[in-house]
Amino acid sequence: MRSEKVMYQVILKVARKLPQVKAIALSGSRVNLNAPKDDFQDYDIVYIVEDKEELLKERGWLDEFGARRIMQTPEEMTLFPPELGERFTFLMLFEDGNRIDLTLCPVAAIDEWLANEPMVKILEDSNHLLEDKVMPIQPETYQMSQASTATFQDCCNEFWWVSTYVVKGLCRKELTYASDHLYNNCQQELLRLLSWQIIFEKGPTDMGKNYKYLFSYNPQLTDEFNQLRDFTSLDNCWRSLVATQYFFHQQALNFSTKTGFYYDEKTAEKIMRYTKQYKESINS
Repeated sequence: MRSEKVMYQVILKVARKLPQVKAIALSGSRVNLNAPKDDFQDYDIVYIVEDKEELLKERGWLDEFGARRIMQTPEEMTLFPPELGERFTFLMLFEDGNRIDLTLCPVAAIDEWLANEPMVKILEDSNHLLEDKVMPIQPETYQMSQASTATFQDCCNEFWWVSTYVVKGLCRKELTYASDHLYNNCQQELLRLLSWQIIFEKGPTDMGKNYKYLFSYNPQLTDEFNQLRDFTSLDNCWRSLVATQYFFHQQALNFSTKTGFYYDEKTAEKIMRYTKQYKESINS
């Protein structure tokens, strides 16, 4: 695997051979000082270009980065509509395991790009296109903030409301429907609540994408949460739902006590009884 030093050399070398490239920048986890370093970190690179059409028409220059295992160009896909406006992205995984997510950003689209990119490091900017626009890197940029009364209540309401979807799916024996709502909705709200618990104690904290750093702050929660994720059968999914509800309820009560936020215990208990009623009716 090529080293970080070598990869930056390659990234700069390729850009310097292309007259269309006017500036080079880095974003993503390699700019985030709080992000753990490992071999799976992408190189989120942006080439600021005057004209991207030439670079899209003749793509032999991409081979200069090295032999690829696979590449994706999201802006050319039909199933997943593009979201980057005038920008164009090459997502490249190389044979040596390195990955570059390379964005071609027209000069005219710099402000649009920066509006959605909170942390940027300039690698080269001889034309002074970025130096007055890129803000100094702030380690707290990706930190998750504390809950408010309103957001806590929304989190709880979403959890208990979508729990009824899971019950419906399980009663209909629709395991995919039920498990999807259980993990992608209910358990995501549980993760949000667990994050707020940590933030309450530590202050604003970087939880990472998909809460990937959460359990490093409280490792003892890891096993308890992992035990909730067995969706391999209807029976297991029922057990997961009941356990998830109980876990969420206890955490919400605890958080409410610490913060003084109102928690609608009566609704929670109604939904837990509702779940138990239908679970028992299925098994009777």
